[in-house]
Amino acid sequence: MVNEYTSPPAQELETFLPHDGQNGVSKYKISPAANGKKSDAEANLVGEYDPFKERHVEHPTTDCDTLTHLLKASLGTGILAMPVAFSFAGLVGGIFATIVTAIICTHCSYVLVKCAHTLYKRTKRPQMSFAEVAEVAFANGPTWCRKFGPLAKYSILYCLFLTYFGTCSVYTVIIAKNFAQVIEYYVGQEIDVRIYIACLLVPLILLSWVPNLKYLAPVSMVANVFMGLGLGITMWYFVRDMPPVSDRPLFTSVLTLPSFFSIVIFAMEAIGVVMPLENQMKTPQHFIGLCGVLNQGMSGVTLIYILLGFLGYVRYGSEAHGSITLNLPNDEYLGQAVKVLIGLAVYCTFGLQFYVCLDIGWNGIKERFTKRPVLVNYVMRTVMVAAAVVLAVAVPTITPFVGLIGAFCFSILGLLIPVFIEMVTYWEEGFGKGYWMIWKNIVVCIFGVIALVFGTKSSIEEIIEIYTK
Repeated sequence: MVNEYTSPPAQELETFLPHDGQNGVSKYKISPAANGKKSDAEANLVGEYDPFKERHVEHPTTDCDTLTHLLKASLGTGILAMPVAFSFAGLVGGIFATIVTAIICTHCSYVLVKCAHTLYKRTKRPQMSFAEVAEVAFANGPTWCRKFGPLAKYSILYCLFLTYFGTCSVYTVIIAKNFAQVIEYYVGQEIDVRIYIACLLVPLILLSWVPNLKYLAPVSMVANVFMGLGLGITMWYFVRDMPPVSDRPLFTSVLTLPSFFSIVIFAMEAIGVVMPLENQMKTPQHFIGLCGVLNQGMSGVTLIYILLGFLGYVRYGSEAHGSITLNLPNDEYLGQAVKVLIGLAVYCTFGLQFYVCLDIGWNGIKERFTKRPVLVNYVMRTVMVAAAVVLAVAVPTITPFVGLIGAFCFSILGLLIPVFIEMVTYWEEGFGKGYWMIWKNIVVCIFGVIALVFGTKSSIEEIIEIYTK
């Protein structure tokens, strides 16, 4: 089941005072050793609170399990758009721009977890969600920002739920269309995609019943295998009859780079699963660090993104489709195998994306259903999956709408919110020599705004194109 957080005793958390009596603004007391003014030696003498020893997870995940989930979260269907992304940057430009994008996305996830670990100790809490980290950071920050804590929390919750619920609905469409292309080739008759989507209801409900991330790890491993095989066959098509590399430009205009960044950021971004993964780890301190799970996973993801984008652009150039599998022949067994494998990979990935919605939904209602929590939890899972499938059946062209929501939400959640959390978390400690943290965060914010503007623009254009046809 979803891990249920049990609050520390009240005497340890004198901290969380619901209101201060003035305008109902939430305030939080920082524990005496948490203001950043004590040295490490002093903290050790008084017995500094260790959140990782106090954390109790019923079914904790290992580092390997977490790495598997992280790879699956980052290797989504967005990777199939990498050849198109390279067309906006060129061969060499695409390589460097992908590396820069990966560094920024990884850094923002790193910042979020690092701030969470700092706030665990300050408030004596063993774990927090993304929204709780934001709320506690603002509540423990400078006076002027404390009133924004609840706003930050609920904004993140609503954006995460909306984005990932929409993503789950889109996944049903993607799975259905991949299988439909293969089935219709042999049947010789076109069938309404809504029928394929409706047929996925029971399999998706069964997948959603996997109780926790520990048991979902083998599913993510299977998804990685399917995706790896699908991408491997796709790359074989790339190198078969590949034209000379010299036929493609090494760099393109600077003016097209924003389009590149908007595609790759949304393909690579997985900020919604970062804290759920960290919260379920047996050794959460291994998530970050130079050789931590986060850096290991994102390094591998970056190499795969570069390889697929480079080879796909060399092979198809400007003729590359938004999903590169559409360039593969539908009358060959290997081309059909790719579509089946990617359809199965997306199906297995549904469980991990759904977990974000489940975590938010269950934390919102669990206090009202204390008598039969297991039954209520499974009913909630079933209802949420059914709602996602019904939405996909009603609007099978939902993909660009969710892309619009993702462009807006992920650029804010994945890039902008983490740097604001970092600023208020370390406000009292300073921003480093030469205020390097401020300058670094300005650069990240520029990327965030670029992703927001151009990602939104691209999604709106896609919606207009679909509905004007």
